[in-house]
Amino acid sequence: MLNHEHYMRRCIELARLGLASVSPNPMVGAVIVCDDVIIGEGYHMKFGEAHAEVNAIKSVFDSFSNAEELLKRSTMYVNLEPCTHFGKTPPCADLIINNYIPRVVIGCRDSFPHVNGKGIEKLREAGLDVVEGVLENECSSLNKRFTTRIEKQRPYIILKWAQTKNGFFAPKDGSQKWISSMQAKQMVHRWRSEEDAVLIGKNTGLADNPRLDIRKWSGKRPIRIIVDRHLDLPESLNIFDQSQDTIIFNSIKSGLNGRIKYLTLEDFDYLLPQLICYQLYLMDVQSIIIEGGATMLSLFIEAGLWDEARVFTGPKEWESGIQSPVLTGKPVQTTSIGPDILNIWQNGLISEPHPFSD
Repeated sequence: MLNHEHYMRRCIELARLGLASVSPNPMVGAVIVCDDVIIGEGYHMKFGEAHAEVNAIKSVFDSFSNAEELLKRSTMYVNLEPCTHFGKTPPCADLIINNYIPRVVIGCRDSFPHVNGKGIEKLREAGLDVVEGVLENECSSLNKRFTTRIEKQRPYIILKWAQTKNGFFAPKDGSQKWISSMQAKQMVHRWRSEEDAVLIGKNTGLADNPRLDIRKWSGKRPIRIIVDRHLDLPESLNIFDQSQDTIIFNSIKSGLNGRIKYLTLEDFDYLLPQLICYQLYLMDVQSIIIEGGATMLSLFIEAGLWDEARVFTGPKEWESGIQSPVLTGKPVQTTSIGPDILNIWQNGLISEPHPFSD
């Protein structure tokens, strides 16, 4: 008897390889098993390109001269329900049916309205044996960014900051003073490469003059997002260097200057987090890290618009400073990163391991 969970874990491993490359699509991996041996596998590698099921079936044809015969007695594993609609690629459910694969094991349903349950229904109507719900929680958690955007019509929101041992966020005088270690900085650059965008407020731009890039890691650069109501930031700052796509939310102008896009928001006094989230949703931004400042982070916390918080606590204590944002409850995970302690909070528990643990 096939070990469904074993092969589904391999699907999840493959799907993760598409992190930062497939947004706003979900991460999907597919494995094809014949006589309890993997004969093909694939994953969705890049937005707009072939889906996981297509790549897995292709790998069988590339490896075996009798691929058609093998597929007719194989089982396909896929962490997310196969699609049934024409998007940038043809429906995967049709491809599975047309290759006479008799059994499909699915991790979880796709919450996208054009798919949700329709892929499973189509496969069963064609006479295929469909098993669903294998490692369902893990498969659902894997695509938490995609699901949040579809179901809540906003990006998946990660809060990130560093604080001193006695709870200070930054100096009161607006100067720059590092709290976390080099190991923590490298981890932050890795995180940026995994998400669509990174956001800061005006004061963080002035105090830190950040690049908001991934120079301590390799991968995709995030969209830089800065909230600068009155466009006070000088264009000599690193965020204006045209090295990556940048959005400036403000109340004065909209327009494009190279890779810098200026977008006006209607209300900076009452609904700022909500307006930012809605604008990013319209722009297909599926996930975002908010890195400061303390006021900006607190606005999203107070609005309940966050999904995950990653907080570094350094070993030093300061006599004074700006107090760090406050989260209620207890962290769901704690680990040491060099001399720092990293605590993870979740606004609604998710069982997926965090990036620092793999």
